[in-house]
Amino acid sequence: MGKIRINNMQFHTYNGVYPEEKKLGQRLEVDVELNYPIETKVHDDDLTTTIHYGHVYEDIENFVLTHPYNLIESLANNTLAMLTSKYPQATGIKLRIRKYAVPIAGVFDNVEIEVAGGDEQ
Repeated sequence: MGKIRINNMQFHTYNGVYPEEKKLGQRLEVDVELNYPIETKVHDDDLTTTIHYGHVYEDIENFVLTHPYNLIESLANNTLAMLTSKYPQATGIKLRIRKYAVPIAGVFDNVEIEVAGGDEQ
């Protein structure tokens, strides 16, 4: 099974529980992986036979920039639902969202949420 991946998309969003997160916002990174039978579907170098990853990027960008949530878990679940609805030809979709400016007293790189949907996860 082929996979189409877009890694480390970066967006400045206003997700979070605390007022300062909603006011100042923070950087989120998003990775997406779409399972698609490239080996059997793409033979003629025709863009219409594959999943247009430029459109996938634009759909994710538009969604995360216009749908603020308290929880990145909610953002992840709802972004995944949008993608599975919009790209039914993908046999599975995995989405990861990383949040860097997390109001936790501790030393770590980020908090990451991963969700998956579709027939093949």
